[in-house]
Amino acid sequence: MQPTATVLVYSDDSNTREQVRLAAGRRPAPDVPLVEFVECATPAAVLAELDKGGIDVCVLDGEAVPMGGMGMCRQIKDEVFNCPPVLLLMGRPQDAWLATWSRADVAVTLPVDPVEFASGLASLLRQKRLIGA
Repeated sequence: MQPTATVLVYSDDSNTREQVRLAAGRRPAPDVPLVEFVECATPAAVLAELDKGGIDVCVLDGEAVPMGGMGMCRQIKDEVFNCPPVLLLMGRPQDAWLATWSRADVAVTLPVDPVEFASGLASLLRQKRLIGA
């Protein structure tokens, strides 16, 4: 197992980015690697970080402005070669169909529920580890 996993967190709201960091902790589950976070507040920053490589999972805020996480997810799934799995934060459970449209791998609702979020993130990290093995 790799010593750390890099998680990109996109939200224009610093409080949402903090909720994500606190919910995940240093390790969202005992059987996944420690996580390090790369925070992005703009769509351009997300694309720049993905171009650099090394991102294991993306967490995208569906309520972000000027570009929501759902549109960002759809764009990176179309444009980024070997796009990392995406956990989408959505404002309402009724928006699950939009999460499907955006091709998010996992979707959880805001505000961030630590148990639900950590479980979703851990599942993506396990999936990434199995694919990369």
